Amino acid sequence: MAKRIYLISGLGADRRVFKKLIFPIDFELIHLDWITPEPAESLEAYAARLAYKIDTSAPFYLIGLSFGGMLATEIAKKLSPVHTFLISSTPVFSGLPWYYKRAGNIRLQKMIPIALFKRINNVGLNFMGAKTQDERLLLKQLIIDSDPNFIKWALTCILKWRNKERPSNLTHIHGTADIILPIKYHKPDITIKGGGHFMVYSNAKEVRDCIIREINKYQI
Repeated sequence: MAKRIYLISGLGADRRVFKKLIFPIDFELIHLDWITPEPAESLEAYAARLAYKIDTSAPFYLIGLSFGGMLATEIAKKLSPVHTFLISSTPVFSGLPWYYKRAGNIRLQKMIPIALFKRINNVGLNFMGAKTQDERLLLKQLIIDSDPNFIKWALTCILKWRNKERPSNLTHIHGTADIILPIKYHKPDITIKGGGHFMVYSNAKEVRDCIIREINKYQI
């Protein structure tokens, strides 16, 4: 039986961020693409609707990147996958830096013009962890193609998220050079030395190997 993995990308991104995460042929990869959020919908409620796309009649794994990791956490609490992998993310709200929480308290994301979410420069690309020209080009294109209204909604969800429960059978993989979610606020199970927030692409082989090693522990 193929090892079925559902993948959820990060905020402002889509399935293209996973294109270097290449698995052996006995893996079946299914991307959970974004759906349109309801007005004022919470992260938990959105995760529940996104989970409708998952076939629970067969064993499955979850991979969530950044914001997608928070969604994967909420899905895992309800559907009990064989194992859940978070990449450059956090399973609990305490992993968010204090300044994110402060921004949420003053509703800073509501004050930012939507047009600003489509702008990025070299400083922003470095902040995201893009190192090579290929990585910079992909990040720029992802931002161009992103929906600023969705980003603004998702930022509100993240800043209001208060989950304290870490699901069982979860592996948190984090980079030591992540600026978006600094590792000092986390206790990851696996660290990728020098990995930035975009390490799912820039350190894809290391991340993939960590996931495969964990999955191979299970006999389905």
